[in-house]
Amino acid sequence: MKKILYLTFYFEPDLCAGSFRNSPLIKELAEQASGIAEIDVITSVPNRYKTYETEALKYEKRGNLNIHRIPLPSHNNGMKDQIFSYKEYYTKAIKLTKDKKYDLVISSSSRLFTAYLGYKIASKNKVPLYLDVRDIFYDTMEDVLKNKMLKTFLLPVIKQIEKRTFSYASHINLISEGFKSYFKQYNKCNYTYFTNGIDPVFINNNASLEIPKEPKKIVYAGNLGEGQGLDKIIPDAAKLLGNDYEFVIIGDGGIKNRLLEKIKSLNLKNVTFFNPMKREELIKVYEECDFTFVHLNDYEAFKKVLPSKVFELACFPQPIIAGVGGYANTFIAENIPNKILFKPCDVEDFVNQLKNFTYTRSKREKFIEEFERSTINREMASSMLKYL
Repeated sequence: MKKILYLTFYFEPDLCAGSFRNSPLIKELAEQASGIAEIDVITSVPNRYKTYETEALKYEKRGNLNIHRIPLPSHNNGMKDQIFSYKEYYTKAIKLTKDKKYDLVISSSSRLFTAYLGYKIASKNKVPLYLDVRDIFYDTMEDVLKNKMLKTFLLPVIKQIEKRTFSYASHINLISEGFKSYFKQYNKCNYTYFTNGIDPVFINNNASLEIPKEPKKIVYAGNLGEGQGLDKIIPDAAKLLGNDYEFVIIGDGGIKNRLLEKIKSLNLKNVTFFNPMKREELIKVYEECDFTFVHLNDYEAFKKVLPSKVFELACFPQPIIAGVGGYANTFIAENIPNKILFKPCDVEDFVNQLKNFTYTRSKREKFIEEFERSTINREMASSMLKYL
């Protein structure tokens, strides 16, 4: 029996894109590997948000799946907190795998260090490394880091880690084709472009196709971090739109307090907050809203990404409001009808388009059929097992 190691910082029952991507993918991989391989999954106890806690076993056995969840210290989503969390995950994962032999290592990574952990274990075992890359960490840090001294010290270190990791990989899957140009420098491995996908729980929603008399409720659900830049768009837009529109924000993250302070300073009454909620509850909120909302900060790095949020929102018939640039902008323009597409952080552009928008609701059946997650997972799992 072959042995596969699968590294993912996020896994069910956590609430985030990493968990939603990897949980069904691992189940599909285990099914295809039945009778061929046993899979060790090393992940963490749910930790994405301080305001969301749920029980999860530290060890689970499900057929040919062995799931190890590493407990991590409580944190507030700040950069220092995340560094300590990753350090704990890295250290414990190394200990867990110390005396084990693997035939294939798979690593799903948005912040590079889970990919680097995969590189360390794969190179030690002298086996193939399959990477699922969900973000370009170097690019993001180049934009996000404001301290020049810290930038001068950290960026070369990150680049070295990146070079070692990506140069060793046998296969790299890029979640966004916007990453293609960056990865030309790593040309010795095989590439695929399996995107995020749509889960059945979103496809089978009960949202009405009936057009409301006064559409006004705009819902954002997800991370409240520097990457989303909601503090640069929602408060000022809410002020200009007044009580004709209502913003509902569901989530938590590093800039939540900054966002709350700005809303308080503008004395806004048309913005309400809710803590992260389970998907079943969230779907009910989506079903009852008038618009869904997704936004990325106006950073150069985010011109290459494709937010996973786009796929779930497209399942609902309501118009999508998307403030994104680069590849994500092109992807939405070409694939998703019934939307308001505006420049990131451009309050005036957003408000003007919303005020002049002809409201309608429509099912996006072609998009759903093309990007159903189960189809993507079948093909992706099959591409992984080729390296056994």
